[in-house]
Order: sequence, then C-alpha cells, then structure tokens
Amino acid sequence: MTTIAVLGNGRVGGNLAAALTRAGHDVTVADRVPGAAADAAQSARIVMNATPGAGSLDRLTALREELRDKILVDVSNATTDGPDGLPADLIYPGSSLAEQLQEALPETSVVKTLNTMLFPVMTSPATLAQAPTVFLSGEDPQAKQTVRELLTDLGWQKEWITDLGGIRTARATEAAILFVPHVIRSTGFTPFAVSIAR
Repeated sequence: MTTIAVLGNGRVGGNLAAALTRAGHDVTVADRVPGAAADAAQSARIVMNATPGAGSLDRLTALREELRDKILVDVSNATTDGPDGLPADLIYPGSSLAEQLQEALPETSVVKTLNTMLFPVMTSPATLAQAPTVFLSGEDPQAKQTVRELLTDLGWQKEWITDLGGIRTARATEAAILFVPHVIRSTGFTPFAVSIAR
C-alpha cells in the first residue's frame, strides 16, 4: 500500500483516485478548498497531477516544499483550448509541461505517464479491442519503477509499458494530444489510446 495524493478531482483525478483506492492504496483527493493540495501533498509519498495542464506549473510550483523528495506523476497535457473546448495548441512547444515541472521542482522526481489516452483507458486498458501502450518519461529510474508498479495496479500489463527515457521525451508524448481533437471529431468520444504495434 502506498500513500497517494491526487491533485484534481475532475474526471481524470476522480477516475484515478477510485481505481487506486480499489487497488488497496491510501488515496487522498485534493479539492479546491484553500490549502487542500498542500495538506494532501505533504502527507503523501506519491503525488499525481491531474489538474488542468494550463495551470499546473503555477499550482505545483507553489507546493515546492510539500513536493520535496516526493514522486510527482504528471498525467496532464498543457494546451490551449479550441472553440469547441478540445485541445488546440501546445502551451510549451519545443518543451513539455513535465520538463517545466522538473526544472521548477529539482528536488522532486517527475514521471510523465498516462497522457496519451482518453481518461477511461487510464484505469481500464484491457477494455480496448487492441493492446494499448503507456509511456514513461523521467530522470529517476527508481521513481519510474515505482510508477510502473502503480500502472500494473491499474491493469496495465508489463509488455504494454514503454520507458522512453529521460524527462525530455515527454515532449513527444505531450504532442500526441494534438491527435485527440481530430480523432474525437471524426469518430466521437469513444475511449482510445496510442498503441505501438510490433
């Protein structure tokens, strides 16, 4: 059992919190009450960023002390929204939210994952017709191993998990969000994920 704080209580955060609780972890969800995020982060071993990516950097930088020596699992994508509310452009072109977070929080181990799929797939990957792929990006091998174990708890088989390397590789997976609005407009809001076929 691991103590986990989920920052963000929307569809993504709520879905992850419920699944991690079912898997036996001690999960706290931080709502919008002032100080809730700081309290949750302070008491957790792992903190999951499920806040809207456009404001994540400011929110998490404010928690620098609470996040010291913790693993920060970043599942968000930092984008501007188009007129229909779907992602339009990257906020950090030539970089990524994960890289910005790691630079701002040097004493925190940032691991990027689960950001290349619609939120229902994060906790139910086996429901797709084909095996999906989930990616890991981060500088700390031990932190990535811990996150790999969490992914297994969420139903991800070991062969579906691909470690891309350092945090700089997150710019590639974050850019994949630009596929999402086009796929949704084409086929509707049906759960899907990026999959590497071999």
